[in-house]
Amino acid sequence: MNLKGIKLTWLGHATFRIETPGGKTVIIDPWVMNNPACPDSEKKIKKVDVLLCTHGHGDHIGDAVEICKQHNPIVVGIPELARWLGKKGAKNVAEMNKGGTQIVGDIKVTMVHADHSCGIQDGDELVYGGEACGYVIEFSTGLKIYHAGDTNVFSDMGIIRDLYAPEIVMLPIGDHYTMGPREAAYACNLLKPKSVIPMHFATFPVLTGRPSELHKLAPGIEIVEIKPGETLGEKDVATHGIRQRTA
Repeated sequence: MNLKGIKLTWLGHATFRIETPGGKTVIIDPWVMNNPACPDSEKKIKKVDVLLCTHGHGDHIGDAVEICKQHNPIVVGIPELARWLGKKGAKNVAEMNKGGTQIVGDIKVTMVHADHSCGIQDGDELVYGGEACGYVIEFSTGLKIYHAGDTNVFSDMGIIRDLYAPEIVMLPIGDHYTMGPREAAYACNLLKPKSVIPMHFATFPVLTGRPSELHKLAPGIEIVEIKPGETLGEKDVATHGIRQRTA
């Protein structure tokens, strides 16, 4: 895996922090405070320039409002979700929709399809949050990463491959609420990435899929299993190699 100057930290579940070559901090699906998989040392967000929100479920945007109030990042989301966050205090909203691409900070962001529900729990009310999505992120070094969000496998992942060719993909594998290892292995065949980082598993007992299962079902793909709170970076990879666990 060549991370080409970025540092990537998994904060548990579907939440990632990415430090770009230009010094910006990007957080995808900000859920840390009540995220049981997030280490205590990472529960306080110290810096964030860009928030990317895939959909409105609480285990993906649970801390978005508080982070917006504290750090005033650029917030990217589908219009219904982005405007809801704006009503809750986000002052720097950069809404977009599927198929669109925009420059945010020092990254190029393309919103792509995800096959999942999207409702925002706002007190006692369930608010329509638009549709769920994923993101293809391109960095100044040319590296492209695809965060699939919560999704089932869908055939248009082949189009994502043809149009954007992400080298690294984050795929949910937990099953029950998203695809499990079998569907994720099929997604690997469609996307043909160099490396896959499994996510959205083991946070709760019902999320039973495991990276070891994906490794068996997708033997030609590099499955990179990292622990919550662990950071992958160019120096780390060069020194220690990929921490790939198959057991």
